[in-house]
Formats: sequence, C-alpha cells, structure tokens
Amino acid sequence: MSLANKNILLGVTGGIAAYKSAELVRELVQAGAQVRVVMTEKAKAFVTPLTFQALSGAPVASDEFDAPQAEHGMDHITLARWADAVLIAPTSANTIAKLTHGGADDLLSTLCLVTRAPIALAPAMNQAMWSHPATRRNCETLKKRGILLFGPASGKQACGDVGEGRMFEAHQLLLSLDHLFHTGELDGLNVLITAGPTREPIDPVRYISNRSSGRMGYALAEAARDAGASVELVSGPVDLRAGEGIHCVPVNTAEEMLQAVRRHVDHQQIFISCAAVADYRPVARQPDKIKKLHADLSLELTRNPDIVAEVARQPRRPFVVGFAAETREPEKYALQKLERKQLDMIACNNVADPQCGFDSEENALEVYWPGGHHSLEQDRKPKIARGLIRLIAERYASTHKPGNVTVLKKVKDRNQNS
Repeated sequence: MSLANKNILLGVTGGIAAYKSAELVRELVQAGAQVRVVMTEKAKAFVTPLTFQALSGAPVASDEFDAPQAEHGMDHITLARWADAVLIAPTSANTIAKLTHGGADDLLSTLCLVTRAPIALAPAMNQAMWSHPATRRNCETLKKRGILLFGPASGKQACGDVGEGRMFEAHQLLLSLDHLFHTGELDGLNVLITAGPTREPIDPVRYISNRSSGRMGYALAEAARDAGASVELVSGPVDLRAGEGIHCVPVNTAEEMLQAVRRHVDHQQIFISCAAVADYRPVARQPDKIKKLHADLSLELTRNPDIVAEVARQPRRPFVVGFAAETREPEKYALQKLERKQLDMIACNNVADPQCGFDSEENALEVYWPGGHHSLEQDRKPKIARGLIRLIAERYASTHKPGNVTVLKKVKDRNQNS
C-alpha cells in the first residue's frame, strides 16, 4: 500500500452513500494516510462533521470562510496545495455538473479549481440519474480533463431501484486511490538511495555530523517504489521508518555507508546520493570520553571517501544522481560538482533559506544535467520527491536507448495525463 504519508483530501457531497465515506476515512488512516475532509452543506444532512473529525483526527472544513478552518491555517489555497490527491466520495450528479462547468460556489468546488493534485470522483446516485445523457456527457467532459472516475458499481439502491449508480465500497476506493500513486515510470528497475547524515565518532559520546533529517531521501525512496522500482535504502541515523517494500540498510559512518553502497550497487540501474555525508572524520577515535581539562582542544581530521564520485567512476556505472546543499551561488557550485564528479544529474537546494531543506517539511530544487535544467518549486518533500523521480525516469529513459521503449512510453503517457 503506497498511501502511507500521502495527504488525501476527501470531499463529501450530499447523498445516502455518505455513510460509506466514514469507513473510507477509517481505512485511509489505517493505511497511514493523512486525511482532511471537506463537506458540502447538503452532506451534513446525512453524516455529521463530528463523525469525520473523530475518524480523521483533523477539523472538518465546509464553508469557505469557516472560522475553525481559518484558525488552523487551512484556507482553500492551503488545502489545495496540501493535497496529494483529491477524492470526492460520494459525488452527486449536481457536483459532477458543477465541476463540468467550472462552478466555484462552495469550498469543495473552489478547491477543485485551485488544486494541481489529481482529482478522482466516486459517483453515487439513482440509476436513472447516472444513465441520463446530461450526466454521461458531463462525465465524458471531466475525463477528457484528466479527472478520474472510480465507479460507480451496479446493484440494489437505497430507493429500491437496481442498476448502475452505487458508490464503490470503501476497500474498492482505497485500492483505486492506492493505484493512483503507482506510476510505473521505473518498472523493473533497481534503485539505490542514500539518505540521512553520517556520524564520525570523536570519542564514545561525541561525533562530527551534518544537519540532515533524512526526510528527502526517505521521500525519494517511497516515490521510487511507487514508480515501480525495487528500492534499496542505505540510511544514516534518523528518526524515520522506511516505507513498506523498501529494504533499508542502517549505517552510522561514511565508511560504513561506502561499504554498504559497494555491496549493493552492482545490480542497480539508478543511484541517488541524497545522504549528507560528513566530509571529514577524526584521524583517531579516542577510546574514552575526552575530559574538559583544557581551554582549547584540537582535532586532527582526514577526508572521508567521496561515495557518489566512486560510484560514478565505475566502468559499468548506474545512472548517478547527486545532491548539492549550498548556502551561496548554488547554481555555480552545483554545475561544478556535476562536471567534476561526472554525474548524470544533480539536484541542488539552497539551504540558506530556512523554509527549505534542513529541519523543514518542505524543499525546493534546481535540477541540472548536461545541457538541461528544471526547477522544482517549493513544496512538501514527498511532492518534490515525486517530481524528481519523474525527471530521473525521463533522463534515464532518454540515455538508455536500447532498453528504454517501455519506460519512455510510460513516462510520456504519465505526463500527458497529469
């Protein structure tokens, strides 16, 4: 299940099927997703907002100028940017018509015009309404815009009729939503990623390290997995857990990270060096704690191995992606590193910006490769990771011509539908 750590915005419109949405929220939360619920006024006649608040653990939004919503900093723009996917379940015939014509007279319809996240609808209505030519025409229009339809199913309806129009059950919607994040851009490929800091011991209680939470590397591992890759993650010490299906190798020092990379790199097609490896380590680790006996203390340091450069030097190297965290002239130093280490691609972030990079949930990257450049504007790290993986898939496909037909087609199809 790839819904862990995904932000799912669930819209609930008026209809008896709204009771199924409560079960859907429960299953999404159990799958590890973060869920925010937006209800239309008519939806409240079927299920109370308190039900969804209790199940999601977050306030329910309904009116565009709702005070609790504003209090939590979740206006329609913020919610739209927050979402990794928008699912409206149930979706009434009226909501389908409103979305078709670009209506924006409530919070939910406004969000759908603002968000860049994929939108999916779970229709739920009487079978005659579903089969009406106006509804069918509206659905075709929405599908041409890239909006997905999950369902409806056939069966007995609340009014006693039998036919198409029943909302999918919660487990069906969960699977459909999960499939939305499986892009297939890296199907059949092996990807090795390093993440987090390294710690170089001074004595048993002190070490030299770099600032790194590991969030970017772990987000890349999940994005690569969702893209169909088999992922190995070599991680320095962080307070994170690798996602389902990701094989994690924990290490502490740069030397340990190098050895782990050497053990796993031979069968990899892509290597992403996202770890913040300490450039230097003490020449000698003291066996006992150094006592505070003198006003000054000198440490003799020696350079650590350059892991990404070693991988890039291999005769049968994978596609190598490096990272550059810079505080000034980021483009200059990133391009120098790209050329000097003979990388296929480099992702650079300006860590002088306190809103991005270290100790932040967000990031922004300038991505360079020989003859090319792309900006990934500031956003949540999981979204940035998915954008970077898409770029990597495109570049890998274009530079590996003999076996890239399937991969390149999937990348192009994905971009046309997004």
